[in-house]
Amino acid sequence: MSEASPRVHIPRKRFGQHFLSDAGVIREIVGSIAPCESDLVVEIGPGLGALTQPLMSLVPKMHAVEIDRDIAAALRDFYPIERLVVHEGDALDFDFAFLGRPVRVVGNLPYNISTPFLFHLATQSRHVQDGHFMLQKEVVDRMVAIAGDPAYGRLSVMLQYRFSIEKLFEVGPGSFRPPPKVQSAVIRLLPISQPRAVVKDEHVFARLVAHAFSRRRKMLKNAFEDYLDQDAILSVGLDPEARPETIDVEGFVRAANHVATARGAAE
Repeated sequence: MSEASPRVHIPRKRFGQHFLSDAGVIREIVGSIAPCESDLVVEIGPGLGALTQPLMSLVPKMHAVEIDRDIAAALRDFYPIERLVVHEGDALDFDFAFLGRPVRVVGNLPYNISTPFLFHLATQSRHVQDGHFMLQKEVVDRMVAIAGDPAYGRLSVMLQYRFSIEKLFEVGPGSFRPPPKVQSAVIRLLPISQPRAVVKDEHVFARLVAHAFSRRRKMLKNAFEDYLDQDAILSVGLDPEARPETIDVEGFVRAANHVATARGAAE
């Protein structure tokens, strides 16, 4: 817990609260973010201010999204609104476009919302300058996995289409209060402004990827059932007998674009 924490708070399991307390890890995270005065920084789940305080020493004003009403009230009492604007509510509903310019998003994400929050962030990537997050190591491994890796899946494809992702360093349970039962890792996300292969229909892409990985052990001719037949799979340069976990992001984009084009022509 930071010396500048707003007040003592008992961690709540329903919010997945594990407060970062290791000063060395805090310095390493802030150093990785390296904010400058002109940056618009949004912290997700500031908790007791372990990251908030050192970040505020580098930027004139920050925003924070906090779902715990007691912590939100304590932050408002502790920091003047000219320095910290607290948005009380669920980060899964937060509209980053509301702030008017690209933001730098940071946070020690509660593990119980990390995956849905990352999908939410992906939908708003055009409003994001970059992201630095502490996550469960298992989630990070899935995010950075490449086609053919055991951890490669829906999360890998959907995030790698939107972001360049870099695992920075790992963090042990002892760096938190209370200690989680898992290893953690810090990751950096940089939005990709011009993907090498552009999706024609975001909804078709998302549904196809989710459908395929719900059948990840099946061959594509079965995993893509109801979307592409064997001839269509061959026409986009994929092997009907390959499995979803071996198909790279661009392969999924080609497949989804074929579906979108075929459905558009049929309407």
